[in-house]
This record gives sequence, C-alpha cells and structure tokens, in this order.
Amino acid sequence: MKKKHTYSLLGVVLGAAIAASGCASSTEQGAAGSSSPAPAASEAAKPAAERTMKDALGHEVKIPANPQRIIGSYLEDHLVTLGVKPVAQWSVSNGKSVQVYLQKELNGIPTIPSDLPFESVMSFTPDLILVDSAEQVAGDKYAQYAKIAPTFTVGSGVNNDWRQELLTVGEVLNKSAEAKKALENYDLKVKDAKEQLQKAIGTQSVAVLWVTAKAVYVPNEKLSSGDVLYRDLGLTPPDEIKEISKTATANWNPIATEKLAQMKIDHMFIVNSKGVTKEELLKDPVYAGIPAVKNGHVYEYDQSASWLYTGTIANSQMIDNVMTSILKK
Repeated sequence: MKKKHTYSLLGVVLGAAIAASGCASSTEQGAAGSSSPAPAASEAAKPAAERTMKDALGHEVKIPANPQRIIGSYLEDHLVTLGVKPVAQWSVSNGKSVQVYLQKELNGIPTIPSDLPFESVMSFTPDLILVDSAEQVAGDKYAQYAKIAPTFTVGSGVNNDWRQELLTVGEVLNKSAEAKKALENYDLKVKDAKEQLQKAIGTQSVAVLWVTAKAVYVPNEKLSSGDVLYRDLGLTPPDEIKEISKTATANWNPIATEKLAQMKIDHMFIVNSKGVTKEELLKDPVYAGIPAVKNGHVYEYDQSASWLYTGTIANSQMIDNVMTSILKK
C-alpha cells in the first residue's frame, strides 16, 4: 500500500525540523518446434496518439499524444522510474524541502507547493496534470485544474497501492512495459534481500522511528516503510507497532513515551529529524531499555533518505539501507 498522504504531515514536521536544524506473470511457451510470428514493424512501433482514458474519479480525460510538460506532484518517484522528468517537483516549507532522495534525477527542476495552488500550476503551463488522489482535488479543485490542462486522478483513496499507482501512471504515459519491468526488478530485489535477512536475523524484531523535535513516530505496519519492512521483507514488527496499526490510518503515527520505552526492538532504524546527533538522542533515558540500543544495533538516517516516502526507488533505497546496516554489506 501507499500512504495516507504523508506530504501533509511532512509539511508540518519537516518544516519544523528545518527550522530547528538550519506504493509478475510468467510467459507461457508453446509446444516444441512452434513459434509465434514476430509483430510487423508498424505494430511494434505505432506512433503515439491522443487517447481518452477514465481516471479514478470517473472523469473522461483526453491524454495528449506526447505530453512534454507534466506536473505529477508526489508522483515523482513513479515518473523518474519511467524515465520522465516533470516540469515541477513537489515541495513543502516554501520550497525548502523536496524529496532529496530523487535529486540526482530532479536536480534543477523548479519546485511547486504540495497543495498545488492554481496560480503556481498555471505558471508552469503544463500539458498534463497527474493528481495523486481524490484528496488533492476535493471540492471544485478538479474543475479548476482541468481548465488549465487535462487532469488525470491516479487513485481514489487516501491509501493508494503504490504498485497499481505506478502501473496507472505507466499506462497514462504509454510506458506500461517500463512500469511492469520496474516492478519485476523490484520483486527480484525483495526476494533476494528477504532470503538473506531471514538467514541472518530470523524473527528478531525490526522497527524504524521517525524522531522529530516534537514527537517520535512509528510507521503503520501496512504502509510506507512499514510495508517494505514487514510485508516485502517479512521482518518482525514489535508488538507496539502491531497494536497501533490495528486502528491507525496514517503512514506515520506518534507513539507515547511510555510505549516507546517498552519496545522490544532488536534492530532499530532512526530517521533523525530532531537536529541532534544519534549519540545525543540515545542519551534520553526513554531509549535505555530497548535491546537494540543495549546491543549497538541502532542505524541512523536523516530526512534526506527515502524512509518517509514510497515507490520503486524509495523502497529500493530502503532495502539497500537495511542490507547495509544489518548485514554490513
């Protein structure tokens, strides 16, 4: 699953952090000796043409043949995966915070506020607007965006399946093959990592904490980085995360200090947005009884890492972080 829009929480918390610290099938083979004729050249390379597609909210949207100026705020992971550069990229805190983990590909791309003000959208003269979910176009917002450019809503819920989201974006942009291939490669990476981690730590518990100046958050077991750790990699969540996830709908949820102190975490990842060092952070008595702290199994990443986001690239980087930290490779 994807997220309950993390960007709204990121906008508040990351902004404060800056101030404080400066989402496979197999091909059947025919009988021996039989083969299928190769497609004709005209079939293999059909020119792109304008198409009409129905989006997640039921709108009939005319998709340009070759859109060149795309806005896909908070869909940039999918766009980059498909080899597409948007004309503007998601940001919060007046453009100060962007998805840093994507900046190798998006460096130099202008920012646009996460709430997509109409004036800002118009200033980029887009020829296609991809909207993450119904939440972004509530009220009359869809009609307003549709006046600017063809507007396609990718998902209807607040917790979209990131895999389906990538496939949908791929279909809209005539890049379905690329989207499917990216998911195949991701699943291979997951399979390999899961096998290695199972051998190395078995059922030892693993958790990630997002530590900010105001609170400590843990991921929903089925969303965001929780989805990667517990569904994809098959790692064991602490009881507290299981309990919170029974009723939580957000990507990340605050955990009470007394609950945090009781957590039996064998391997602990910290996304440090508090503006202090790991050593200073762990001096707080609340962490003293956590097994990972006692045994030196605490792994720190800052908010430039991909742990707060979702998509093929973000999730792949998380897996790399887990492998490097736990397996030391």
